[in-house]
Amino acid sequence: MSNQYNGTGRRKTSVARVRLLPGSGEFLVNGKPLNEYFNYETLIELAKSPLELVEKAGDFDVRVNVKGGGFTGQAGAVRHGVARALVDFDEELKPVLKRAGFLTRDSRKKERKKPGLKKARKSSQFSKR
Repeated sequence: MSNQYNGTGRRKTSVARVRLLPGSGEFLVNGKPLNEYFNYETLIELAKSPLELVEKAGDFDVRVNVKGGGFTGQAGAVRHGVARALVDFDEELKPVLKRAGFLTRDSRKKERKKPGLKKARKSSQFSKR
C-alpha cells in the first residue's frame, strides 16, 4: 500500500489537487498554511471539514495545489479533493463522507450572458409608453 493518497476536487471553475501524507496534521495550500491562504474562518472550516468528520485531522499532512476561480470556489474544491483522498486512503469512509455530501461535485456554475440582455437573465427595464 502506498504512503500517499490523492484526490481531485472541483467547484465552479476551481480545481484542487490534494495529497494526503501520513504526518502530524500540517495543512498547506499552494505552499502556504491553510489559515494564511484562506483569510476567513468559515472557509478554513469548510476545507478541513472532511478530515474532522472522520476524526483524522491530526493523522495526515495535507498538500493542496489549487487554481482557478475565487477563494470560496477554491475552498469548496479543497473540501471535495480532501474527501476523495480520504476515500482513496480507506474505502470504508465512503458512506460517512457521502452522507455528509462531501463526495458530491457541486456542479453549479455561473450562467453565461445572453445576447440582448444585461446579464444571464436580467433584461433592461420594460417601458409601456
